[in-house]
Amino acid sequence: MTTAVRITDDLAKKARIFSKIDKRSLTGQIEHWANIGKCAEENPDLTYSMIKDILIGLAELEQGESSEYEFG
Repeated sequence: MTTAVRITDDLAKKARIFSKIDKRSLTGQIEHWANIGKCAEENPDLTYSMIKDILIGLAELEQGESSEYEFG
């Protein structure tokens, strides 16, 4: 389901710039920022780097890219 949301021209301009870097659509970039912001609010002790690694790990799991962790 999609929902139309109004954003400022400034946010759209910044998202467009970042979307080119990461090869995302404008919508994809804003969704990416929203997901990171949501995770940051839910886990205030985590750094941006940790949040990004967690999101990458979740995406890898969704695509079946997983391996068993070996200790030591």
